[in-house]
Amino acid sequence: QVQLAESGGGLVQAGGSLRLSCAASGRIFSMYAMGWYRQAPGKQRELVAVITSGGSTSYVDSVQGRFTISRDNAKNTVYLQMNNLKPEDTAVYYCNGRRAALPDIWGQGTQVTVSS
Repeated sequence: QVQLAESGGGLVQAGGSLRLSCAASGRIFSMYAMGWYRQAPGKQRELVAVITSGGSTSYVDSVQGRFTISRDNAKNTVYLQMNNLKPEDTAVYYCNGRRAALPDIWGQGTQVTVSS
């Protein structure tokens, strides 16, 4: 079974950058589609970016051109590079693993706070 642990969150000024990492345990990481979700206070959790097992990526419109998701299967790690951060990006960011016919896997979350 794969387990996920996020890191890299923190406090940054608007216009700054952060890189989130999600380290996975288990030897079948490469078979999972990996995603980053976020949840701001009082709002529903939303999908930010996803990368398939084959490396295809997609993004929510609000982060297109600013965020980049990538994965390193040799290191069992997925990344979210976040550039030109805005105060509205403030949220808890969660790593998600998905594989057909299996329950979703979630990390514990990492806080990202962007000050104006």
